Amino acid sequence: MKIGGRIKIAFTLTVALFFASQTQAQEVTNYDQGFRLGFGINGGVPTDENVYNYALGADVRLQYDLTKRYSAVLSTGFTNLFISNNRPDLGFIPIKAGFKAFVWDDQFYVLGEVGGGIAVTNNVKQDTYIWAPGFGYAGKDIDISLRYEAYTDYDTEQIALRIAYGFKL
Repeated sequence: MKIGGRIKIAFTLTVALFFASQTQAQEVTNYDQGFRLGFGINGGVPTDENVYNYALGADVRLQYDLTKRYSAVLSTGFTNLFISNNRPDLGFIPIKAGFKAFVWDDQFYVLGEVGGGIAVTNNVKQDTYIWAPGFGYAGKDIDISLRYEAYTDYDTEQIALRIAYGFKL
């Protein structure tokens, strides 16, 4: 690295430290942390229609509000992939953990979940890893979200809509 590049980096760090030391402490408001429980139904369509036709499922999501804007979530339920070509459907239990961040008006959020799926129907012995980013709207009792969900060992992914009813515990 040239000397001019090092000087620019040092200058940038100095300015950043100066402004960081000049910040004022904000007033801290106490937020009532707590749990929420939601029950949802899901419907999905594949991104590649060669594997299955559609998916239906139900889930339970436990949410712990870390702050007013950030929550940790755990979810499970049952999802069935309806497969074409006279092959048996695939039913599995997804188990996922994730993070939810409200980004607009404390109602619209982004969510990321990772976990696994345990196959439970038609003698399928193959489990899968799941990752699922999404976004949604949460009111006092209603939660509507859209997510992309990928299954590493089922060679498919889907776009799914979730409609749920939730309440504080």
